[in-house]
Amino acid sequence: MWYDKIVSLFKNKDLRNKFIFVFFLFVVFRVVANIPIPGIGSENLRKFFAQNQVFGLLNIFSGGALSNFSIVLLGLGPYITSTIILQLLTMIFPSLEKMYKEEGEAGKQKFNQYGRLLTIPLAALEGYGMLTLFQRQGVIGALSPLTIVSSIITIVAGSMFLMWLGEIITEQNIGNGISLLIFAGIVARLPVNIFQTFVSWSATQIPSYILFFVLSIIIIAGVVLITEARRNIPISYAKRVRGSKMYGGTSTYLPLNINPAGVIPIIFAISILLFPGMIAGFLGGVPGIVGTIANNAATFFNDVWVHGVLYFLLVIVFTYFYTAVTFDPKTIAENLQKMGGFIPGVRPGESTTKFLNHILNRVLFTGAIFLGLIAVLPTIVAGVTGVTGFTFLIGGTSLLIIVSVVLDTMRQINAQLQMREYDSF
Repeated sequence: MWYDKIVSLFKNKDLRNKFIFVFFLFVVFRVVANIPIPGIGSENLRKFFAQNQVFGLLNIFSGGALSNFSIVLLGLGPYITSTIILQLLTMIFPSLEKMYKEEGEAGKQKFNQYGRLLTIPLAALEGYGMLTLFQRQGVIGALSPLTIVSSIITIVAGSMFLMWLGEIITEQNIGNGISLLIFAGIVARLPVNIFQTFVSWSATQIPSYILFFVLSIIIIAGVVLITEARRNIPISYAKRVRGSKMYGGTSTYLPLNINPAGVIPIIFAISILLFPGMIAGFLGGVPGIVGTIANNAATFFNDVWVHGVLYFLLVIVFTYFYTAVTFDPKTIAENLQKMGGFIPGVRPGESTTKFLNHILNRVLFTGAIFLGLIAVLPTIVAGVTGVTGFTFLIGGTSLLIIVSVVLDTMRQINAQLQMREYDSF
């Protein structure tokens, strides 16, 4: 039972210390998320984020750090963006792809180092853009050059600090650090959101709450189903005789998850989806045709149906993209051939690669479509019913990430518990 797992978790000293350490890092994250940048007033910020859907969504995933104008106001956005850029470049530059896929752990460490270095200029650029945008929107007052420079340095340092926290959490092997920090930011805002919902409650919002409750159940069930579902491909190993002993002759299976990318496509899609609205808002105050085009673009991207369609497509694209980067059927086929393994009825080598690609594309299509539908389902309900009393989009996306991160963390904790049970055997 689930409570037995919790008891086992706290009985094991190593796992208990890891859990307490990660919880302490969550506390550190929440503390820095409430430390404002010096020299900048934040009186109008909360009102601005409450009225702006795009920045309200970004504020949710920063755990309220953006509305507080804290030292970590950009959250993990620059690091996620740098990771997306580098993984896209692996499809253009063979040397970068070789480093990531073929050079083992050393190559991945070098690749991750490039991502860290790229985070610095991206954080500086996004920080400057954010300050300029808020000044033009009248959210913050005019800033001196010295204040702008010091604020940008603070913003970059905050983004690098969060990136460091995420990597430390990942090293504990109880979940992905980046996903867990985003999870912590969402969960930290839940009590505030629930309180505000009850304060502003009215009888006309009853359909909104009912729909959200039903939607939550559907999303949770769908995410659990897709995350846990897998296609098992049978694998057999040929018998080999070495000296007086016989090896092989066993059968097993290769599990292909319906959605091997997990929650990463959602995070990537949100990061990319925020850029057009931010750029349009940034240029909206420019006089002339540029400002007119920017204002029209901002109106276009803020449309609920446009937002939903783009969100749906980006989730599908990033599901395929991330799987293509992390799962290579050719490498798996080569490794099977080296170990004397084969898929019954399929020739080793290139035929196995084609078979794995065929199965993966069919399985992944189902997972990507379902994941995209779950992501935009709140938007569809809000558009069809016309109910605007509840933030369906933010609630659905947050719930999707929470469930996926919890399932992934539970899986890694179970793996660690099983490993320690084997050790004690």
